Amino acid sequence: MSKQSLREEAERLIRESMEKKTVVVKQGDTRIEAVCGKCGAPNRVQAPKGQTRIKFACKNCGHQQETL
Repeated sequence: MSKQSLREEAERLIRESMEKKTVVVKQGDTRIEAVCGKCGAPNRVQAPKGQTRIKFACKNCGHQQETL
């Protein structure tokens, strides 16, 4: 099978499952990759749906800050 035929088959299966209501699409929390402003350590922060700025504490140094 070619890539085009595989793509068409996948689209058809998705359309059929959406019509049957067997697939439920939900919006969940957003995961933000933030860098500490004090020590530079990477942090992974979860934000509720619709919020972009979240207060968090760095996992390495404990510095309180907000995501951008």
